[in-house]
Amino acid sequence: MAECNSDLAAQAVALLKQKDLKLGFAESLTGGMISSGIVDVPGASAVFNGAVVSYVNDVKTGVLGVSPDVIAEQTEISYECAEQMASGAAKILSADIAISVTGIAGPGGDLPGKPVGTVFMGIYNRGAVSSVRLDLSGDRDSIRKQTASEAYKKIIELVRA
Repeated sequence: MAECNSDLAAQAVALLKQKDLKLGFAESLTGGMISSGIVDVPGASAVFNGAVVSYVNDVKTGVLGVSPDVIAEQTEISYECAEQMASGAAKILSADIAISVTGIAGPGGDLPGKPVGTVFMGIYNRGAVSSVRLDLSGDRDSIRKQTASEAYKKIIELVRA
């Protein structure tokens, strides 16, 4: 898995360089794993502006600008939260593309309708904001690695579009 992720991260960095695009992240369940994979790539500083590890809701609201109402009504594990995290990251990091992830890596913490492995990815792409739900399986480490892999794949897809 790690080898695959390093290849995807390298591909993402190369494509971002070709298009002269800047990248940022807002990471919750991955705790910096996605960012770490990007900075493992030589030359990543040409495209990677930074990240916010927003493991707790106070950072989601206070730093990234997620509405407390979204967290109260939808929870932090939601499309809305992921989108606001991505938008906030793009703004504070001056990124053309920003990816956010928020979810439940386990082993506990599941919510009604949101079992362990539920991850929401927010996508900020040059002004457009969207999100996707990932339903992953495996243990905590596997879910976090799969999330990183999906983030790199999304970056590649966005830059190629």
